Amino acid sequence: MPTPALAPSSEPNLAERLAARLRQQIAAGELAPGQRLPEQSLSESLGVSRNTLREAFRMLTHDGLVTHAPNRGVCVAVPSIATIIDIYRVRRLIECQALAQAYPRHPAKKRMRAAVETALARRAAADWSGVGTANMDFHMAVVELADSERLNGMFTPILAELRLAFGMLQDAEFLHAPYVDMNVKILELTEAGRYAEAAAALQDYLVHSERIVLAVYARRLAETGAPG
Repeated sequence: MPTPALAPSSEPNLAERLAARLRQQIAAGELAPGQRLPEQSLSESLGVSRNTLREAFRMLTHDGLVTHAPNRGVCVAVPSIATIIDIYRVRRLIECQALAQAYPRHPAKKRMRAAVETALARRAAADWSGVGTANMDFHMAVVELADSERLNGMFTPILAELRLAFGMLQDAEFLHAPYVDMNVKILELTEAGRYAEAAAALQDYLVHSERIVLAVYARRLAETGAPG
């Protein structure tokens, strides 16, 4: 569970910071789909009141990242197939347009390169969870090309939901290995100023990724007998 305790602050701001921390942990794959988030032990480990934690949970529930399950309390959400389809629809609308209309000297390009370099290093170390986190950073940087704080804020929980879907598939190498080189290609096109080609490559990438994720996810649901 997350540590250390958060520094004291005003209650609403503290709840927002706590929600942001839990959201980041979900996006990094540190909290698994279906994992219980016990209120008492979590509030004690973080050094926050249970009311503050409940407010953070309300924010994450609004994002679709946690749920309240009967007899289990608060749990990390388990995305449905419909959720995954919707996530990819939103990703194509936002990411491809952000890339196609990128400002040539936007600093987010440097973050794209840093994410690619991290992914290559993590791949060499066979750290597939680390590759997945670097991939999330790459796509967040793509959205940052749009230069919109509203889009950035909206996209952060979407990536966290996507990481939950990946967590259900339980094969990080299969999920992330093919996309390292695809990200390299998109980065090269972007750095060369070939934005329309980069956006088209990203469109194909996202269609391919969605098909793979849905196929594996549906197979896993069939094996476990869980509802989709």
